[in-house]
Amino acid sequence: HGTGQAPGVPPAPSRAPGVANIGPPEAALVPGLAALQDRLEDQGWLLRGQATFVWQGHPAFRSPYEGASSLRNGIRAANTLSTDLVIGRRLWDGAEAIIDASVTRGFGLSNSVGLAGFPNNEAFRLGSTQPNFFVPRAFLRQTIGLSADTVPNDDDPTRFSSVLPRERITVTIGKFSVWDIFDDNLYAHDPRTQFLNWALVGGAAFDYAADARGWTNGAAVEWENGVWGVRAGAFQVPRRANGLFLDPAVTRAWQVLGQVDRFWRLGGQPGALRVTYGASRARQSSWGELFANGFDTFEQNPRGYRLKHNLNLSFEQGLTADLGVFARLSWNDGRTQNFMFTETDRAISGGLQLRGLRWDRPMDTVGLGANLGWISEGRRRYLEAGGIGFIVGDGRLNYAPEWVTEVYYDARVLPGVNVAANYQVAVNPAYNADRGPVHFVALRVRTAF
Repeated sequence: HGTGQAPGVPPAPSRAPGVANIGPPEAALVPGLAALQDRLEDQGWLLRGQATFVWQGHPAFRSPYEGASSLRNGIRAANTLSTDLVIGRRLWDGAEAIIDASVTRGFGLSNSVGLAGFPNNEAFRLGSTQPNFFVPRAFLRQTIGLSADTVPNDDDPTRFSSVLPRERITVTIGKFSVWDIFDDNLYAHDPRTQFLNWALVGGAAFDYAADARGWTNGAAVEWENGVWGVRAGAFQVPRRANGLFLDPAVTRAWQVLGQVDRFWRLGGQPGALRVTYGASRARQSSWGELFANGFDTFEQNPRGYRLKHNLNLSFEQGLTADLGVFARLSWNDGRTQNFMFTETDRAISGGLQLRGLRWDRPMDTVGLGANLGWISEGRRRYLEAGGIGFIVGDGRLNYAPEWVTEVYYDARVLPGVNVAANYQVAVNPAYNADRGPVHFVALRVRTAF
């Protein structure tokens, strides 16, 4: 769903910001489970599930001072656990109702602040010591076929496994993630199987609509034919910066997204280019308003709503049967706060992914990626004056672009079970040359069916 890729192109699964995607269906660890799923699908029911555990830590680093949104110094570690159970039901021709029940527990390092490119996309901004149940997805989807020829399902875990019309219109309404549909990338979009860093999962400078857990309510319409794709959507935004509660004034507070996709083959290998534009209207302040009204108004503009423009360019290209490259450029106008995703105003990322075909481990992958992020003049002045954001804020600032590099090895150890080793280094964390560099190590364990 949402990839629009040409026949034979291995598709990417759908994802979500903040809290990651369910991941593609896998060979089940429990014998007979796959056969049960097939029988249920024959009866019009969908059953998918996953569990992902991430342990992450860092040693002490240079830190002459700290603020309220700083990464805490010292030897530290944290862990997260997320589970999903997806249940779907066919309603009528092309229509499906999907519910995703999720239980999460844990915290990100320093409660998920201190870097714009935070190192664990499985970390929850609203962490908890006890298991926390919620429903991240509950939506209706209607697929309208426009062609008689078909293509394989694209491994979306919220879709039935039957084939899809090559040319189709898809309408989705309800609660889900904008990343289920927008800013896909075959090599860098799934923190449960690929890169963990926020800035390598999506365009870091694009303030995607989401509550503090990474979800929103809205509607999206997509048209695709395997060569081109056009997608548009409208979504709710939070009432406060990084807030859990969405603004009920939907005529005044919203985000609209539009995306055009182009797919091709180069030397027999798949490639894609996606251009995404977004306009957000929320109770976010301009930097001048924050200085005039006081920094204590950061969470919500007391004088009304402001507009923000966002742009993202995503590229992917297979070079060989086992090697692919990716890149993203993202931008926002920088005149107002970022309200939802992270605090970056310009970003460029790129890297590569290699499957283990060359060493007879076809289900293993190796990834290397990096992101360089900048901030606008207004955000720089705010942080230099001691302002605290919802992700960054050291109380003062010696400005430099933030640079994060990540490498991982993800290995299939049992049917449906993968274990990944991950290393990241952040230079100038939170755009501050006085702090860091910070070295992160992580272990990820995932099972899915």
